[in-house]
Amino acid sequence: MRQKITFTILLLITCFLGYAQNGTIAGKVQDKEVNNDPLPFANISIKGTTKGTTSDFDGLYQIQNVEPGTYTLVFSFVGYETREIPNVVVNPGKITTVDIILGANAASLDAVVIEATTRKVSEASLLLEQKKAVDIRQSIGAEELARKGVSDAAGAVTKISGVSKQEGSSNVYVRGLGDRYLNTTFNGLPLPSNDINKKNIELSLFASDVIENVSISKAFSSKQYGDFAAGNVNIDSKDYKGKGYLDAFVGTSINTNAIGENFVVSEGSGFFGDYARHNQNPFAVILSHGVDPEDVSAPINVSFGISGGKSWSFENDSRLSVFGTVSFENGYEYRRGEATDFTTVEKKAFQDAEEFEYSTTTTAMGTLNYKIDDKNKVKLNSLFINSSTNEVGYFGIDGKGRNRDAILNTDEGFYQMNAQFDQNQVYVNQLIGNHKSGKFEVDWAAGYNVVYAKQPDRKRISIENYQFALDNDPTTNPTFFSNVDYDNQRYFQDIDDTEFNGRLNLSYEANENFKLNLGYNARSKERDFENIRYGYDIVDSDFAIADVNNLNNVFTPSNLNLTSGGIYEIKVINTFPGLNNTNRPGSAENTYKGNLDLFAGYADAEIKTGKWLIVPGVRFESFDQSIAYDVINLGNNGNSSRSAYENFILPSLNVKYALTEEQNLRFSASRTVSLPEFKETAPFVYIDVTNRIGGNPDLLGATDASFINVSDKSYSNVINLDLKYEWFFGKGEIFSVSAFAKQISDPVNRVVAFDATGTQRYFRTGEQADVYGVEIEIRKNLLQNEEEETLLSAGLNTTFMHTEQDLFDVIQGTYSVNFRSNSEQLQGASPFIINADVSYSPTFGSYKPTGNLVFSYFADRIDALGSGQLGNIIEKSVPTLDFILKNKITDNFEVNFSIKNILNPDIKFVRETSGGDVLVTSTNGKGVSGFDRGRNIGLQLKYKF
Repeated sequence: MRQKITFTILLLITCFLGYAQNGTIAGKVQDKEVNNDPLPFANISIKGTTKGTTSDFDGLYQIQNVEPGTYTLVFSFVGYETREIPNVVVNPGKITTVDIILGANAASLDAVVIEATTRKVSEASLLLEQKKAVDIRQSIGAEELARKGVSDAAGAVTKISGVSKQEGSSNVYVRGLGDRYLNTTFNGLPLPSNDINKKNIELSLFASDVIENVSISKAFSSKQYGDFAAGNVNIDSKDYKGKGYLDAFVGTSINTNAIGENFVVSEGSGFFGDYARHNQNPFAVILSHGVDPEDVSAPINVSFGISGGKSWSFENDSRLSVFGTVSFENGYEYRRGEATDFTTVEKKAFQDAEEFEYSTTTTAMGTLNYKIDDKNKVKLNSLFINSSTNEVGYFGIDGKGRNRDAILNTDEGFYQMNAQFDQNQVYVNQLIGNHKSGKFEVDWAAGYNVVYAKQPDRKRISIENYQFALDNDPTTNPTFFSNVDYDNQRYFQDIDDTEFNGRLNLSYEANENFKLNLGYNARSKERDFENIRYGYDIVDSDFAIADVNNLNNVFTPSNLNLTSGGIYEIKVINTFPGLNNTNRPGSAENTYKGNLDLFAGYADAEIKTGKWLIVPGVRFESFDQSIAYDVINLGNNGNSSRSAYENFILPSLNVKYALTEEQNLRFSASRTVSLPEFKETAPFVYIDVTNRIGGNPDLLGATDASFINVSDKSYSNVINLDLKYEWFFGKGEIFSVSAFAKQISDPVNRVVAFDATGTQRYFRTGEQADVYGVEIEIRKNLLQNEEEETLLSAGLNTTFMHTEQDLFDVIQGTYSVNFRSNSEQLQGASPFIINADVSYSPTFGSYKPTGNLVFSYFADRIDALGSGQLGNIIEKSVPTLDFILKNKITDNFEVNFSIKNILNPDIKFVRETSGGDVLVTSTNGKGVSGFDRGRNIGLQLKYKF
């Protein structure tokens, strides 16, 4: 026995000594395509052996226990050149260092679609960027978007911690702060809004075909615009480097609510979301076209698209790459719920209402990328988006609609039809460059954006005694409600936005421990708005409507009351010189022109010392905004203007401490501002069926001595604090926890006026608002195969938040409100948000499907503050659950299946009252409330040529 033990010990010692005499190969793999950054997950192997490894997040690798000798190392990465390094000598007990830089190899690529940009779209590579970033940010790339079945940027951002989207609309909230506290950029350049009621462009317009990744910066740095409170959403456009390829897809889906309905759309709109009569005079349109909606044969959603790219390599390592994509998708949705206009009393109530919505999005993007050499690159990017929404609403379809202003019957029979078409055309053009020389690097970009947002020919008809249309008695018929000339109307609205913007950044990297950035931003934005209404004045008040579904027989030129005996007259508010307001064309009813100029210089330094990265910065920004308006709701004061000019000094500090190679501790502190948007300051009032919303010029400051709690402030001051721990514990895996706090002075809220109209407007409602919260995120690979490919993974992020703001007792200015409480939660802030997903990717031979369950939830939040004795309007909590099955049949062919909105929750807005909650509609929502959207069941075929 003793001999056996002695032999075993001697054997172990011999093995140990033998192992100790072996050597190690180690080094770093860098990415030539991305400024020689570390290249993670590259494969390193010893040729002719089974030994090998992969590089880590920092591009580092190590192969241990290599017997002494001379070897050939092989380095490879998907879409990159494979390089062999011969004559690598390994000495006993020594470390042999081999560093290498890999670049894309277009000549050897066949099956890879997004080759050299794979790092920018994959989950693992984006986590690497998050780990290295000098500020606090999170991203989601094209790879994750495809896996989770996300079709646009609005859906993308909701997969990021602390972010939620308003169901049934495109409103996005970051840490509970909504549209006015966000910024949206495309390749780092600002974007204009496509909607009069929003500051930011609708993220749903950006289809996943054009998205490389979407990121949200939640902590301010000096390079960003000072109008920063919740964060900045940046969309990076897709790029391509590699051998030529072509992708095509076609898909179809149904909405379970819409498929069984006799679907209708507003007259005059096309299948692809176009409107042929934009350039015709509205009065001519009214005379030549009726008001009745048109039938749709089959409400089945379709989508199709094509994308492709190619690279050409030249001498001196130069390369020209092109990428293009065109896609179209539409959608049918049917909603049935209630629509109530309730302030201190009920004004209008439709307990049974329905809406038909047909939406389209057409996207086209082209990118030209020229790599002059390793130190000079230029990129031209052009994007076009055409989106449309076609809504037809019938309110009071049960014959029990109520209107306290009704003439014949206030208790039943009030009915309204509203048919409208909204079309938005967005043009984004950008030229971007990057140049290096020694220790200097210049990054620059210039952009020109145009938005045409139109609402042509909205038709609204009001009817009394609608119950008679349902009784099958030919002797009883409904009649038109005509309390004022515009109870029956045609409405036309146009918005033109133009913007020039640019950036310039000069970097000087003195050494690996110190980098200095000096930069300049400029932005000049202009908006022109006008609208006009034509009212149908019903002169024959006893006219009986024989068929409520054929109103075109009523509103014809032959029934126009030109002298006498007609049924109706056409009225306009503002006349052309020399013409009266009856049966004649008119001029715009409301107009405004907004201008915004922002110019800024900044400086920051990236200082590395040991495990510390310290980035102090300062931004000097000049803000000049004006609004000139001519509106009817202010009477003699309606033709006026306001302006504001401010200079800001905005310091920031971002600190990162590397606890280990995988763990970071971050801290951020900054001062930023929140600026008013055109739609918040223009006193034009948009009147929907059951709500009204308008702007308030006092947000740009006012000095009237008679005003109460209205200051000369034109901005909100914001103090931001963030503390974050993050642990990157594996490939594509992360755990992080963040604490954040914000203090907002002179906060702006949307408030429902305590008056007969119940108009919602924007006010600086108090002196201060405080926001505190915690975010937690985890992504984990739960199951892997022998090749370390992930089979089962899960992700979870959640946010807990507390907000509180003080409220003035009374605000008296151009518009006035008062509050019955002295504090309230911040409008739009949800105290609890959760996003989660589970992904399963089994392998059956060459068949590799991927199934995903994606869940999100937000708790109740204030949609609009009540004033006087009015309670708040509350958006009720909404859970959503989607299932996406990706089926890669072959390397070139996919068949994908999805079920969206599986839980199909009710979408509700309620007003808090002493007698309980009352279901109401929202200016942020749809025309009805208390509805479900139905489930969308879809199938997609995709082929790669």
